[in-house]
Amino acid sequence: MTTSDSQWTVGPGDAGVRLDKFLASGDRIGSRARAVTALARGKVFVNGIEAGADTAGTRLAAGDVVRVWMDRPGTAKRRPAIGPARNVRILYEDDALLVLDKPAGLLVVPLERRREAPSVYEEIKDHLRTRGTRRPFVVHRIDRDTSGLVVFAKRADAQARLKEQFKRHEASRIYRAVVYGHPSPSAGTWRDHLVWDRDALIQKETSPRDPRGKEAVSEYRVIERFRGAALIEVQLITGRRNQIRLQARLRGHMLVGEQRYVFG
Repeated sequence: MTTSDSQWTVGPGDAGVRLDKFLASGDRIGSRARAVTALARGKVFVNGIEAGADTAGTRLAAGDVVRVWMDRPGTAKRRPAIGPARNVRILYEDDALLVLDKPAGLLVVPLERRREAPSVYEEIKDHLRTRGTRRPFVVHRIDRDTSGLVVFAKRADAQARLKEQFKRHEASRIYRAVVYGHPSPSAGTWRDHLVWDRDALIQKETSPRDPRGKEAVSEYRVIERFRGAALIEVQLITGRRNQIRLQARLRGHMLVGEQRYVFG
C-alpha cells in the first residue's frame, strides 16, 4: 500500500495502461475507487503535473513518473474535474500573461471560507496545466457579481511588474453600472474611508481617523438617465473591495440588483 508520498516510474510492461488501473494495481493505491478519489482530490501527479478525475483513463507511457501525495495540504475535499477554461473567454495570451473576460457570478480566486466555489483561478490553472505551466499568478481582482477583463500573469516576475503598474495607476479600471436614482451632479468624485469587516464579509464606512480604514476614491459620470435609474461610468482611483457598490449606496444610489449593500 502507498505511503503518504509515493512515486513510481512506468516500466515497459505498464506502457499503455490506464492511469487509474496503474494506481489500483500492485501495492500502490489498493483499488480503482481509491485511485479515482485520489485523482479527484488533487493527490496525483504525472510527470510533475497535477492530474484530475477526468484523466483517469489516460494511457501511460514507459518512463512516465507517477506520484501520489496522500496527505497533500488542501486535498481533503473533492475538487472539480480538470478541463479547459469553461466559463471564461481568453482574449489575449502570450508567454507572460493572459487577459480574460470574466462573467458575472464567478469568483476571481477561491474564498478562504468557500474553497470549493468555482473560480477563474481554478479554470485558468487547469488551462495552463495542459500547457506545462504549474499555476497562474494573481494580478488583481474584480467582484464575483461583476463582469469584465481580468489579467493573470504566467510568471512571478511578470506578476511583480504588472502589480506595480496597477499600483502606479498605469492601468485604468473603468466600470459601468446601473444605479437607482439620478446622481447629482452628473459627474464628480466620491471620496470615503472604508474598513473591511472580516466577520460580516462586507465593506463599511469609517472615520478618516480610524487606523483600520483605507481611503477609497472613485470618479464617476452619468452616461444615460432612465425613469428612476441611471447608467453611470466609474473610474477607480483606488481599488478597495466592493468599492463602487458601497460608495454608490452611501449616496443613496444603490446598484440595481444589489443584494449585499442594502442597509438603511
